[in-house]
Amino acid sequence: MEKELVNNIVKWFYDRGIAQNGTQLSQAVKMMEEATEVLDAISTGNKSNLMDGIGDVFVTLVGVSEVSGVDIWECIEMAYSEIKDRKGYLREDGTFVKEVS
Repeated sequence: MEKELVNNIVKWFYDRGIAQNGTQLSQAVKMMEEATEVLDAISTGNKSNLMDGIGDVFVTLVGVSEVSGVDIWECIEMAYSEIKDRKGYLREDGTFVKEVS
């Protein structure tokens, strides 16, 4: 289901000419606008807007990856492979302390 949904998002970008005519920068700017909406939703405690913003960030990241010619799943796998064995903890002040191996 997840890959089908991403494929539908990619199709949406092509159907509107965004994948063909958009730029990495324009799509990254759009992603940052959506990320700001997530921050606004968090600061106001608006769960509905938060969910919308998270979805919008994901959609725009798919757009950035498509315009850039990279596979979103490879990006996710790469990010996970970097963190999967990371050890540490989050302090009360919000700082993540990496455990030294």
